[in-house]
Amino acid sequence: MSYTLSALDLSPVSGDGTQAQGVRDTIEVAKAAERLGYHRFWVAEHHNIGTLSSPAPEILIAALTQVTKTIRLGSGGVMLVNYSPLKVAEVFMELEALAPGRIDLGVGRALGTDGRTGAALRSAMSDAFPHYFSLLNAWLLDASGTEPITAAHPAHDIHANPSGPSHPDLFMLCSSPESAQFAGAAGVGMVFAEFIARTEGGPSVAAYRQAFEPSVFRDKPWAGVATIALAADTAEEAERLAAPMRAGNLATLDGERRRFRSIPEAQEYLAERAGDPRMAGVMARAIVGDAANVKARLDEKARATGADELFVMAVGPSLESRIRSLELIKSA
Repeated sequence: MSYTLSALDLSPVSGDGTQAQGVRDTIEVAKAAERLGYHRFWVAEHHNIGTLSSPAPEILIAALTQVTKTIRLGSGGVMLVNYSPLKVAEVFMELEALAPGRIDLGVGRALGTDGRTGAALRSAMSDAFPHYFSLLNAWLLDASGTEPITAAHPAHDIHANPSGPSHPDLFMLCSSPESAQFAGAAGVGMVFAEFIARTEGGPSVAAYRQAFEPSVFRDKPWAGVATIALAADTAEEAERLAAPMRAGNLATLDGERRRFRSIPEAQEYLAERAGDPRMAGVMARAIVGDAANVKARLDEKARATGADELFVMAVGPSLESRIRSLELIKSA
């Protein structure tokens, strides 16, 4: 099974750690991903979620440009309706200047938070996304000299700085066939966020490929699928390490953003809810096992979805377990 392997990190808060430490941990995970030979390392955007610590992926990417040399760096994704498209274009052109040829701009249509927090961010309505996306596209291509904005364009005298000879590659983070079709029609890359959608990515990948129209960004379709994977030295150890993630997912279904600070605390919570009918869905959300088992299931996912690239989100309860998971998955 041939596919490219990349990593996605949500900057989780581990155990008794702080959110500030979660940001620093992501930098260590990125350095490990580069050392291990992963193709890309993407970071996410979330607001007002105590268990995650990265509301500003562009700042993390800037830091990562200074501690990596070869791995592609990107956002999975920037929630475009939270910002001015011009500002996003400027930020990512500046990142491209710091690491030419290594920057990916993945954008999403959601808020990355709840509605009240979105209002505090002054987010636009989701139906503004197509207009925002069109402006972002135009400013990126104009700044790189690929397709200068014509005099007929409403923003013809406004330019995204810094200009440069190249632009970031552009992707859409999708969670439905409808958003995948939009990405295909726009001629950009598509990554199906399986870890958000909680459904298989095959239908969205198929919808994307069917809708694809060549563009400046790519002449043929490219589809990725981002999934949760946790590998450990034994299947038993992997199951043990997965307890905080599973307990947190189950608590979220009850509307509770809860951090489980130890594996025994999470195991106790799961044991008390062993009869919950939603448990099967929680267990199925992640690929958990030893290296051989995780590899086999990733191979099957790539085959079943038709993905060109898989992003694995390592979710161990500590920095060490996250890095070890990436090591085992890549070595397999």
